[in-house]
Amino acid sequence: MQRIIKNDQVVDETWHLLPKDVTLEELSNCDDLIVPFQLWLDHAHALKARDGGLGIWLEADEAVEDIADDLQHFQVIALNFPAFTDGRHYSSARLLRERYGYKGEIRAIGDVLRDQLFYMRRCGFDAFAIRADRDPYDALEGLKDFSVTYQPAADEPLPLFRRRQS
Repeated sequence: MQRIIKNDQVVDETWHLLPKDVTLEELSNCDDLIVPFQLWLDHAHALKARDGGLGIWLEADEAVEDIADDLQHFQVIALNFPAFTDGRHYSSARLLRERYGYKGEIRAIGDVLRDQLFYMRRCGFDAFAIRADRDPYDALEGLKDFSVTYQPAADEPLPLFRRRQS
């Protein structure tokens, strides 16, 4: 069983991340599923009628604006990082939190490494599926790499000078 980092703890994964080529007929009715964006586009009505939890995952070139009207249907939004150097979904997470007010889980999947976690959390991620060849307990320490932040972000809307005045 895969382990992920969620809310600053290493936990067992309970959701099933489905591959891009999955069909509607292959789905269980009661499992908690994270479906690819295209399956949602093709079968949203049927997916909403399932008994299990529903999440969606987006590739780096798929925009959160395309699911903005459907956010209330998703308990998890997973954003795929195809490569360590591809940072497009940092902006996606901020948009979900700040523009669209999404309160559910935003999970980083794909090529996710320790060095990214602190900054991902600043952008709004609260769960991380670390690359399979890495230790999630070691990666968890990446959330503590910096003790002070100056700028406002999704995880702390006040800049440091405002926090000091409080």
